[in-house]
Amino acid sequence: MPTLFTIGFTKKPLAQFIGRLQAAGVDAIVDTRLRPLSQLAGFAKKDDLAFILELCQIAYEHRPDLAPTDEILDTYRQDKDWAAYEARFRPLIQQRAIESIGYELLGRYRAPCLLCSEDTADRCHRRLVAEYWAEHVPGLEIVHL
Repeated sequence: MPTLFTIGFTKKPLAQFIGRLQAAGVDAIVDTRLRPLSQLAGFAKKDDLAFILELCQIAYEHRPDLAPTDEILDTYRQDKDWAAYEARFRPLIQQRAIESIGYELLGRYRAPCLLCSEDTADRCHRRLVAEYWAEHVPGLEIVHL
């Protein structure tokens, strides 16, 4: 049975973040952020994170095709209306046919992990991506780290 992990970096010190990945046996981080270059990202700024993960022998890929559009993200940051965000993001990932990306990543990695900034998955698009993949990949187990 394939397993897909998800994790957010916010509110996690680097040691805890890496520890969770290693304990779960994650072999690749799939960065689903639209804007991975923010100075506010700390250790999770794209190039820094890729370097840290390489030292830990964990692959890194930035996949903005799994992220919301600027408009969807900016609207949510302004109004905090999760139901509206979800209603706009789900059709976008269907339109992008991201199930093919899921099959590709699950075929290439033994234990991939979707990354975003949100501390928990309940109000994060990484959960929506993972759930969408679970609808298309038989037996896919989702584990939120």
